[in-house]
Amino acid sequence: MTEKEMVIEQNGEVLKAQEKERIVQQIAKELQLSLKQIRTTVGLLDEGNTIPFIARYRKEMTGELDENQLRGIEERVTYLRNLEERKREVIRIIDEQGKLTGELKTAIEKAAKLQEVEDLYRPYRQKRKTRASVAKEKGLEPLSEWIMAQPKQGDVHKEAAKYVDAEKGVETADDAISGAMDILAENLADDATIRAWVRRYTMDHGMLTSEAKDPEQESVYENYYNYRELAKKMPPHRILAINRGERENILKVGLEVQPESIHNFMARQVIKGSSAVQPILTAVIEDAYKRLIAPSIEREIRAELTEKGENQAISIFSGNLRSLLLQPPVKGRCVLGVDPAYRTGCKLAVVDDTGKLLEVAVTYPTPPNNKKKEAAAKFNELIKKYGIQLIVIGNGTASRETEQFVAEVISDIGVPDLAYLIVNEAGASVYSASKLAQEEFPDLDVAERSAVSIARRVQDPLAELVKIEPKAIGVGQYQHDVSQKHLDESLKTVVESAVNHVGVDVNTASPSLLSYVSGVNATTAKNIVKYRDSNGKFLNRKELQKVPRLGAKTYEQCIGFMRISEGDNPLDRTPIHPESYKVVDRLFRELGVGMEKLGTPELSELLGRQDVEKLAEVLEVGVPTLRDILESLQRPGRDPREELPLPIFRTDVLKIEDLTPGMELQGTVRNVIDFGAFVDIGIKSDGLVHISQLSSGYVKHPMDVVSVGDNVTVWVLNVDLKKGRVGLTMRNPHQGE
Repeated sequence: MTEKEMVIEQNGEVLKAQEKERIVQQIAKELQLSLKQIRTTVGLLDEGNTIPFIARYRKEMTGELDENQLRGIEERVTYLRNLEERKREVIRIIDEQGKLTGELKTAIEKAAKLQEVEDLYRPYRQKRKTRASVAKEKGLEPLSEWIMAQPKQGDVHKEAAKYVDAEKGVETADDAISGAMDILAENLADDATIRAWVRRYTMDHGMLTSEAKDPEQESVYENYYNYRELAKKMPPHRILAINRGERENILKVGLEVQPESIHNFMARQVIKGSSAVQPILTAVIEDAYKRLIAPSIEREIRAELTEKGENQAISIFSGNLRSLLLQPPVKGRCVLGVDPAYRTGCKLAVVDDTGKLLEVAVTYPTPPNNKKKEAAAKFNELIKKYGIQLIVIGNGTASRETEQFVAEVISDIGVPDLAYLIVNEAGASVYSASKLAQEEFPDLDVAERSAVSIARRVQDPLAELVKIEPKAIGVGQYQHDVSQKHLDESLKTVVESAVNHVGVDVNTASPSLLSYVSGVNATTAKNIVKYRDSNGKFLNRKELQKVPRLGAKTYEQCIGFMRISEGDNPLDRTPIHPESYKVVDRLFRELGVGMEKLGTPELSELLGRQDVEKLAEVLEVGVPTLRDILESLQRPGRDPREELPLPIFRTDVLKIEDLTPGMELQGTVRNVIDFGAFVDIGIKSDGLVHISQLSSGYVKHPMDVVSVGDNVTVWVLNVDLKKGRVGLTMRNPHQGE
């Protein structure tokens, strides 16, 4: 390497370091975190550490930043690095054109958003043929410059006559003036200052309007057939609803803004006073705005509003999905799963308390077959044969007729503690037709596999639901209207977070579940299962190092989230990372107890009495790490989901006709959306608790009050028998009586 090349490389490293520090400072300011926290987090991410690992096992280094904060830092680092890359690219392209000035370079380098960079780059971007480019080809640029100079005296027609050239297509002075105006209009439309102001003004004052293309057509969009609302005040769900109506060719959507203020602003930027060309410049301003700026800004603002709607929809879906994944497992029960149907009959699957399939069957208790007697006999046979304690019914087609039948079976059979449960079966059909389901149950048909999935998602919701593509689990709002790539990325993050929060039993986990563990990919997950199948159960965490393609970095990232419940080392069933096992040894020596005490009430009580800060000094370990270690030792093998209440089990069915206003009911939250929550109260359709009925106090968003899976007390507000709708409230109507 020559001396010159070494200098260039050193300069490059210095510039990279400066850029990294600039990004760190900006994120620290935006997120109101310390420079040290941002620097450390960025460094850990750059070293290939996952967010679940950093959040759990690097608390001292990050100042105990949680997963959400870490993901916020990761998102901003990615955005700002992409921004810096784009700045370099734009500067290079403009420089190659020979048009880069020091002032322009500084403006690009100081830009804080990608939109600002694109606005500055706009005049230099290669354009397709435009009216302005045609005018330039005709040699009219000097005339446009003369007009822009705004001479006090002079005759514009006389000046324009100098450019008349029939061969170039400029037949008259008016043609020349028109072409020069096109050039000026494009220059104004490309001006970064003007565009930024107009964009901001339009967002602040623009009215989003929608009207019906055919006012006589009946549709779900009738609320928007003649609609106007200030764009910046529109709630996300309304933006997506109008977008869908437009996409389905039912609505015509626009963005209205009064142009006078915009014309006046542009005039202040362009017109220096009275001149011979002032009327021409006024016309140029109006043309530039109406023909070039307004349509472009409308597209940008519509895109910004759509992004706002999408982000909210994805956020709601993500929150609901996390709540659903973390539902408490119903353990220790033999379960009968029922995939209801009409013509093809109800598919049944019996699974034992470990989820192992014992038997499948089909019955026809629903229309058009109505073979209730035969179906009841089959149910009775399976219930007695396997000691079934819970019947789980999918909430799809024919679910309520099946529920009525099951309630009658329970009433007739008189088995104590036998109950039924309706579960959200969204995604069960997707799973049952998947390659994974075919490998798991090659001898079953699609509906039988679906019945197994329905039964298992009560026993361990997380383990079963991870087998399904996250977006197929229907707990969202407008999920089909958003960027599928963004949705997939966000939901994958949610599943990863939930799996690592709970941890996985490495000796029972499926490849689907293992693939979401920190640092583990699909190939490594399959290798773990293959190794387990060939060599028997893992006896300790160290043994995972023998799995092909599971290298040192992957081991470090994943091992704390892997559990071995009956292995050589009792610590392997806890969330304590093996890197901290020596700390546990020192702790036990300090307290004078042995490993055999792990899990006993005596040890839990002893650990609970410790002064964490003093003990951390003695053991030479960070306080956050020691706090986590003590918690893990007090409750080894704890499943965090077990602290949540179990779903509501039912023995009898409720009909919409049974409901009266004021009636108190117990229900389960099935979905949370922008304007409220849908609650399963045991009738055919879920009831709606509007956001205004969730609490007696102000509610900013329903997710602040309820989550999917919550058991709630509700009261009937109103019943619409014709539409099958029920309005509910969580505000006790009898309070204060």
